[in-house]
Amino acid sequence: MSTMQFTALGRNQRISPTKVRPSVDLIRGRRVEDALNILRFQDRRGSVVLRKVLESAVANAASVGGVDPMDLTVVEARVDSGFTIRRFRPASRGRSATREKQCSHVFVAVAKKGA
Repeated sequence: MSTMQFTALGRNQRISPTKVRPSVDLIRGRRVEDALNILRFQDRRGSVVLRKVLESAVANAASVGGVDPMDLTVVEARVDSGFTIRRFRPASRGRSATREKQCSHVFVAVAKKGA
C-alpha cells in the first residue's frame, strides 16, 4: 500500500546549505511534533528556515489530505544549493575580489506513519 506524501519546498533561501544541513540531519525520520520541538529550541539560523518549510508541509497535509498533524512523520528532508550571488569588492593593486553568497533550496516531505 502506498502512502501519500505531502511536500513543501523553500526555494532561494538566502542562507548557505552547509548551515542548514545539520538541522536537517536532526529531524529526518522523526515525528513532526518532535521535529518542531527540536527546531524551535535549536540555536541556529538554519533551523528557523527549516521550521517554516516543515510547518508548510504539515499545513499542506492538513488542508489537502485532511490528515491529523500528530500522525505525520518527516519522510524526506534535504537541502540543495541554489544560485550564487556574486558581489565584487576592491582588492589590492587595482583588482577586484569576488564574494560569493550562496542560496539554498530546502525540501521537506511528510507522510502518515501508520499506513
